[in-house]
Amino acid sequence: MSPQQKALFLPKKQGNFEIGSRTIPSPGAGQLLVKIQSAALNPIDYKIKDTGMFVTDYPAILGNDIAGIVEEVGEGVNNFRKGDRVLAHGKSAFQQYTLTVASFTAKIPSSESFDSAATVPLGLDTALMGLYGNHFGAGITPPWTKSASGHESNKPIVILGGSSSVGSYAIQLARLSEFYPIITTASPSNEELVRNYGATHFFDRNLSGKQLKAAISRITDSPIGIVYDAISLPETQSVAWELLANNGTLVLTVSASVKEDEGKGRKVIQTLASPSVPQNQELYRSSWAVVEQWLSEGTIQPNKYEVLPNGLEGIIGGLERMRLGQVSGAKLVAHPQETQ
Repeated sequence: MSPQQKALFLPKKQGNFEIGSRTIPSPGAGQLLVKIQSAALNPIDYKIKDTGMFVTDYPAILGNDIAGIVEEVGEGVNNFRKGDRVLAHGKSAFQQYTLTVASFTAKIPSSESFDSAATVPLGLDTALMGLYGNHFGAGITPPWTKSASGHESNKPIVILGGSSSVGSYAIQLARLSEFYPIITTASPSNEELVRNYGATHFFDRNLSGKQLKAAISRITDSPIGIVYDAISLPETQSVAWELLANNGTLVLTVSASVKEDEGKGRKVIQTLASPSVPQNQELYRSSWAVVEQWLSEGTIQPNKYEVLPNGLEGIIGGLERMRLGQVSGAKLVAHPQETQ
């Protein structure tokens, strides 16, 4: 009989999570088998449960943020070996073992724990695709390429929801791209947090579009060419739209409730942070090649986090807290190996 592992299943569309057993898979070419030590939760996980979006086959195992230990290396993988500590943007993180694609996996530097590393993959990849993607983003030149130097210097950027996971990485990438000023909104209790990530100017997230526009006009008279709305609720989208200059780009994490206007040339882009989408693979291969270095040098700081109790079981209550808006400025992390 094949070796078994515990997993958190979503048995049917809009069903309730259940703990069950399944076979531990074997890696194919270009893959790694990872024993998951830490798996982070994301808003998309409870949205999938509530709506059935993105998933067609059930029972399903959700989760994208993986940190763990390489157990087995697939054919053609030369840069990882058994025992490596790794983080990855993968699928089916809510189980004890999973397969990752080596191209979207990085080693965890000794300065970071499994928990901190697990907060990185989806949040960073969503911010990154929204800024640098040509299909699902604003298409600016990535800062880790040789041709990037100084391209965005002295251009302002506004990031709504700077204390969210995506917002925090968008701020850090904006700093890498030399945007200035880097303007963000969050709860007043998270002001220090977003400034530590690199925001140069902070405003209360409860300001209206008019109030925020007036406040920003006192900081810079340059047009706001990019607004990254990491929250993307209808009310934040309308604020973002009010701030955006003619011919500017609004980047969203969900579908648009504002409408593009041809006269002003403003664009709305819903980003898609999936490494499996063919249009995204080249950008993600190049960015994942520098993730270990970024973490090691402190160029990218992981999110603050809270560890959930009871292994995979703890994910159920954690997702409910996220759905109710009870989590702020931190990422929830589960330990699959602690499942009873």
